[in-house]
Amino acid sequence: MKFIETKISGVYIVELDLLKDERGFFARTWDEKEAVERGLQARMVQSSTSFNQRAGTLRGMHYQEKPHTEAKLVRCTQGALYDVAVDLRHDSPTYLQWVATELNAENRRALYIAKGCAHGFQTLSDATEILYMMSEYFNGEASRGVRWNDPAFKIDWPEVSTRIVSPKDQTWPDWKT
Repeated sequence: MKFIETKISGVYIVELDLLKDERGFFARTWDEKEAVERGLQARMVQSSTSFNQRAGTLRGMHYQEKPHTEAKLVRCTQGALYDVAVDLRHDSPTYLQWVATELNAENRRALYIAKGCAHGFQTLSDATEILYMMSEYFNGEASRGVRWNDPAFKIDWPEVSTRIVSPKDQTWPDWKT
């Protein structure tokens, strides 16, 4: 596995080292030891999937409040998506900055998102499926979000003819700095 640093501390693009032969390939998709060596939250306790029927589906920006903050590893298993992390850690030098990368079934990349960052994505193709691994269990009382188009972040989302956003994700409050 290759951990590629982004401008946000603790947020990495993760590329696989494919062991190829005539049958195909094999690759580790997560390695606790390698994560610990980088100071990352390595223990993942929950895994979830999201299936999105149409291109232009936008989900986010989601996070969990202390003491239930969570790290996430997000991978696209089918289709393609534009994946975004926003740094919400007040003490971070990249506070309110965002990073994005395309995850798709062909590049097999993942995005590791540090605790204290919000996460969201927009699908780039129909029938897109995303696999999440989380370091903490979902806690509905701690579940929070910020609006995908909040002016505090100025996220540059891909243009789409139709953007599909849930009423909940459309009405998250503005981020208070």
